[in-house]
Order: sequence, then C-alpha cells, then structure tokens
Amino acid sequence: MLRKFKILLLAMLIVTMTGCSEDFLETKPTDAISAADALSTPDNLLLVLSGLHRLMYAQTGIVPGGSNTYAGEHYFIPMGDVITGNLIHTAASNGWQRADLQWLAHTNSQGGMVEQLWYQRYHFIASSSAIINEIAKGGVTIDDDVNNILGQSHAYRAWCYYQLITHYAKGYIIGNPSTDPGIPLQIGSEAPYESGPRATVAEVYAQMEADIDLAISYFDNSTKTFAGANGKSHISKNAAYGIKARIALSKGDWATAASAAEMARAGYPLLNESDWKSGFNTLSLSEVIWGGNVIDSETTFFRSYFYLICPTFNGSQNRGNPKIVDKEKYAQLPDTDYRKDAFLPLAPNTNGAAANGQGGSYTSDPNYDNADDFWAAWGDVISTYSMTTGHNTHPYMHVKFLQKNPGTIDPDDVIYMRSSEMYLIEAEAKLMANNLSGAQTALKPLGESRDSAFDVTVFNTNESLMDQIKLQRYIELYGEGFGYVDHIRWDEGIDLTNSGASQVLYQDGFQQAKPSVNNEWIFKIPQAEIDANPHLSEADQN
Repeated sequence: MLRKFKILLLAMLIVTMTGCSEDFLETKPTDAISAADALSTPDNLLLVLSGLHRLMYAQTGIVPGGSNTYAGEHYFIPMGDVITGNLIHTAASNGWQRADLQWLAHTNSQGGMVEQLWYQRYHFIASSSAIINEIAKGGVTIDDDVNNILGQSHAYRAWCYYQLITHYAKGYIIGNPSTDPGIPLQIGSEAPYESGPRATVAEVYAQMEADIDLAISYFDNSTKTFAGANGKSHISKNAAYGIKARIALSKGDWATAASAAEMARAGYPLLNESDWKSGFNTLSLSEVIWGGNVIDSETTFFRSYFYLICPTFNGSQNRGNPKIVDKEKYAQLPDTDYRKDAFLPLAPNTNGAAANGQGGSYTSDPNYDNADDFWAAWGDVISTYSMTTGHNTHPYMHVKFLQKNPGTIDPDDVIYMRSSEMYLIEAEAKLMANNLSGAQTALKPLGESRDSAFDVTVFNTNESLMDQIKLQRYIELYGEGFGYVDHIRWDEGIDLTNSGASQVLYQDGFQQAKPSVNNEWIFKIPQAEIDANPHLSEADQN
C-alpha cells in the first residue's frame, strides 16, 4: 500500500517482532529471515501470524507510515469511545487523545492517528494476503494446521477491511453503498506492489464477506486449537463468527448478524459479578473470545490501553485525568444492577485542573462541605483500589478497568471481543428485523446476569427495547471502543450537555450533527496516501 506495497518484506518484518522459537532463531536470525523462508512452511507461516498477533498491540514504528506514538489496539480501542464522548475525559492532563475528543485528529489528513490506523490495517492485509497467496501456489500441503492458518489469515483480512470501511467511508446503512467511495482493495502479493483506486462501499463489503465466510469454512476443516489465555490471541472460529456478526450488523443484514452472533458466543459463558468487577485485565475471563495476551517483555508501558483508560495505572494520563461515565446514562441504571458499582458518583474532585472548574477542594466540589469528609472520601477510593497518593479522583469516575498490580505500570491484556457483545448484537439485529419477542429473548440472559431485578418484558415496544439495548451497550461495553461504530449505525449525533463533559475541553467534540448529514464523521484519508497512490487525487479526499 502506498510508497510501494512490498508485501513479502512486510511479512518478513512482522516475523522479526514475534516471540520466535529458539530453534528458528538459531538457524535464521530475526534480522536475516528472507521473505521466501517466512512463507515456506506451516511453522513459519504461523510465526508470521504470531507477529500479527503481537502487532495488534505493539508500537509500530516499523510499519510504513507507522509511529511509536500509537500502539495498535491499545490506542484505537479507547479512541472509539473517546471520539464520541462515551468515555469522558475530565481534564486536559498530558494531552493524550485530546485531539481525538476535540475532533482534531480524524479530520486532519496529515495527522498521525489517521495515518497509523490506515497503514497498520493495510499492513495486516498485505501480510494476510501474502500467506493466502503463497499457500494458493501449492507449495504448502493443506492439512489441519494450514487450514487454521488460512482461517486466521482470511479473518484478519476481513477484520481489517471492516475497520477501514467503517472509518474512512460513509456508513453502509446511512449512505448509498453501491456508489459511495470506499477504500482501495488490495489482495494481491505480486508485482506491481501499488494500491488501486477507491472501491465502492458495496464492493469492499463483498470482499470482507467473502473473506470471513472463507475463514469460517477453513476453520470447519481444522481441529487445531490454542490453549490458555495466550491461545485467545489467535483468531478462532468463534472470533470469526464475531467478526461476521459485526460486519453484518454494520450493513443492516439483520438475520446474518443475529445468527453469527449466536454462533460466536457459544462456549463463552457470561461473567459472574465477581469476575465482571475484577478489572477486565486478562484473557482468562470466561467471556473473552479474542484479545491480546500482552507479554511482559513486549509491553508498551506509557502507550498501553491501561495507561489511557485505567484509573489505577501509575501514569500522568490517569493521575491527572480520571475518566468518567455519562451522568445521564448512569442515572438510568437501577440500583439492582451491579455494574453501577463500576462508577463512583461521589468520588471527590481533587484535581485543581479539572475541566469542570470544580476540582481541588471541598469549597468547589458541590458534593462536600468540609475538608475532612472531602479528603477522607479521596483516601477511601485510593486505598480501596490501591492507587497512589498522586492519583486524583473525580465524581462519576469509572473503576471498571483495573490492573492486576494496581498503582504500577505493569502490562495487562487487551480484550477485543466478548460474548456479552454478541448477546447485544443478536438482540439489536432481531429487533431491527421487527422480531420483538426474539430480541427480548436474546437480551434476557445478559440483563438478568447483571441486574437481579431485570425484567425484559417491561420493554414491550420496539422503541423502549431499542432504548434499553442502547443503554446496555453503553454500560456493558463502556471503554471497549464501540462508541464510534454505534453512532454511525444508529445515525446519532453527539450532544454532551449534562453528561459531565466540559465544553471548554471538548470544543468541536461537544456537539456534532448526526453522521448522515455530517461528513466530518468520516476519517480523512492520509495525505501521504493521496500523494503516493497514482489512482488517487485530492478529489478522492473525504
């Protein structure tokens, strides 16, 4: 992609990042692996895939257009909620993701964020295509292992195109997919290594649907599994069905979305209260279908997901900027819903630089009228969650994401997909297909597992049940990055009035018209891509 699409070189570079086996390293140093060797055997192909698993959360200076500023899903998951105000910042702090929440990052064609999202996804597409096309040449025997490798490769390619098309093009449901410009399709791995023109949105959907269906068919012909938490770094058949469900939901293919979501969640039971409150820091949780098993030696420390989101992480982004829940949505949660405990409405506002102007003292915090109670409440939060004395607190701050070793900079796993999301997809899809009872049945297990008094029959109209599904998605998936795609699919604008967000801090991100009438929602194509791709011009810019 761009600046020449050196696919085999990209695949080789991925291998240099993996935790390769000692035997492999003894015969082929990581800085001397040829592209031919990297794609020559099932073991080596699996190493390339393992490199992609690592690159999902690695600092990516090696990727063309890449930057060590961003660390894959560590950055892009919270970005999906920051940009819409689902995950609210309380202060400017050290500036991380400030441009995202102010709508300055995705609207800047020369900015690092749009470049990194674009190039990393195309890097994955290049490497996946290299694996797929090399196997197609017939030099590798198709067996149980290779079918799994093909399943993962096609799934990665589908997932990357889904990520690209949902950010760099108008939403399928709210646009005209047969004519709306999408993104370039590139599935070859032979010269010339250059990109093509923008395919239509419909053409891109056709490609990723074909890829995800092929992925599932290859998984059907493989019994290969990967054990333990680390095994969840690999894309499984369940994860492939989850990707299929997301694609179908974004397209409005309700029947496919519902059935794929049901297949995806099979075998991944919902969390109990204790596990739900444990911090979402490990792939060992029963609901986790797919995620990044972060290796200690490969942590990104101050580029990590938990650095950007976790209230206990010992970094300036969290010490000076606790993240909060939308106050209006919190108010809709019944006291019988244990997820309400993940937010602290009476945490004192100890940060003198808080964007709402109420921080630093009991005299400015409306919840307290004396210093003793104010600081005692701060001390209770600090001790309960093992934060440092340098951490500030803020009303409505979340404690959903907690480190295994709080108050440190130790790495934790990153979750990409949970079964609870699949219940929500199934419920929404059935409701959109005008199957009210089916949607109620789909939502019931999740609602009852979180709220001891949950009664799905109360939501007995399409409108009331849809409002409940939206609330459930917001609370259940808070901080897991779905805000942006949800707003696009629902064609909902942004209005953070009464949410707790500061208009002074959020600026343009405080209010935005709905996506169907506001093309500012569409990410800018990197200027470097337009400059380098002979098939694109300034007229192709979003």
